[in-house]
Amino acid sequence: MQSNKILTKYKEMFKVLEEYDKTRELPFQRKRIDITLSVETINKLKEKSKKTGKPVSHIIEECLS
Repeated sequence: MQSNKILTKYKEMFKVLEEYDKTRELPFQRKRIDITLSVETINKLKEKSKKTGKPVSHIIEECLS
């Protein structure tokens, strides 16, 4: 049936919407947080950011995923 094709094709999107219904947050939304890091860690992150041209937040996300 047509509905089964749609469910199969957009399965991942339906999961995202189901999660949104539960949490009211989309997985691709970004949130600002405050964290405390050592000066050494901050300097390493800034150095890596300069080398790669990526924001510090993207470097951290890549390390965690």
